Amino acid sequence: MIWRVRRVVTGHDADGKSIIARDGIAPNMKEMPSFPGLALTDLWETKGAPASNAGDADAAERPVHLEPPKNGTIVRIVEFPPDSTRPHSSDGREGFKAIGAGHAQDKHSSDPMMHRTGTVDYIIVLKDEIYAVMEKGETLLKAGDVLIQRGTMHSWSVRSNEPCIVAAILVNAKPLSFSKEKSVSKKKPAKKAKKKK
Repeated sequence: MIWRVRRVVTGHDADGKSIIARDGIAPNMKEMPSFPGLALTDLWETKGAPASNAGDADAAERPVHLEPPKNGTIVRIVEFPPDSTRPHSSDGREGFKAIGAGHAQDKHSSDPMMHRTGTVDYIIVLKDEIYAVMEKGETLLKAGDVLIQRGTMHSWSVRSNEPCIVAAILVNAKPLSFSKEKSVSKKKPAKKAKKKK
C-alpha cells in the first residue's frame, strides 16, 4: 500500500496575515505503471528563481513529471518497493515516458531504472534503506542519510523486504555534456633549421 503524505501549505489571508492554506493528504500521487509500488507524490513545484509566493494556487496541481521546469524546483516523496517485488518484465521506458522523461533513461544499461536528470537532487532517506547505484560503485543509505545527486547517471535498489521512502528536492541545473571521444595527442611541429649566414 502506497504511503500517503500529509501536506501542510501556508499562505496569507486578504489582510496579509499568515494562515494554514492547505492541510491534508497530498493529492498528486502517481504509481509507476511498469513498477508497481514505485510511487511519486509531488508536494510543490516552483517555476523560476527567485520563486514566487504570490497567489493561492496549488503549485503541485498538474501531471506528475520527473524533472522541474527551467530554473525551477520540485519537492516530492518517493516510495521505492523492494527489488524482489519488481516484475521481471518491467519496462523502464514505459515508466520514464509516463512521467515525461523518456529521454532520461540510460538505454545502454541492463538496469531499467538507470537514468540521468538535468538536476541537483537532495535525497533524504525517511524510512528503511536503499542503495544509490552509480555506473561505477554504489552505497547503502539508511534513514537519516542524505545524498546529493549532481546530474549523475544513477539508479536505486531496495534489497530489504520493506519499501524505502525518501524525500527528494530536485533543482533544475545547467546540462552536463560528456565526450566519449578520446583525446588525440598532437605531435609538435618539427623545429625549422636555422639558416646559416
